[in-house]
Amino acid sequence: MKKLDGYERVIHPLNPFYEKDSKILILGSFPSIKTREYGFFYGHPQNRFWKLMEILFNTSLSRDIDERKKFLSENKIALYDSIFQCDIIMSSDSSIKNVVLSDIESIIKNSEIREVFLNGATSYKYFKKNNLKDFSIRGIKLPSTSPLNARYSLDDLVDSWKIILSYL
Repeated sequence: MKKLDGYERVIHPLNPFYEKDSKILILGSFPSIKTREYGFFYGHPQNRFWKLMEILFNTSLSRDIDERKKFLSENKIALYDSIFQCDIIMSSDSSIKNVVLSDIESIIKNSEIREVFLNGATSYKYFKKNNLKDFSIRGIKLPSTSPLNARYSLDDLVDSWKIILSYL
């Protein structure tokens, strides 16, 4: 339901993606409209997440969700978002308010997660509000793969994101 000020209260439509043997968790902030329409993480065709994974893992992926899930499972990667529910204007991270945090603890308890990587500053900001002091996970902020993050070229992203490989 849209409000007069352009905000909409949105509950995260996707379940966290992880397996019992997942080693790393990558958290975005909150799914964009395009991702919500697509039905899986990083569904906006201009988001560079999947292209980045292709380069880091020397593979090629289609837009098929099952193929992407298989890739994540085989590489022990879990995906979710730091925010479970919020008021948001369209897909704008800068508009996010009235946040309900995601239950990250359940994912960590039910897997072999060694570290959490945050896809961008907004994800990192809200992840830090999640009280995970019982775990030895600090959370590592990485540059956003969003097309709005034009400051980072794909090569820059590869250079920053290759750290995830050392945790797998």
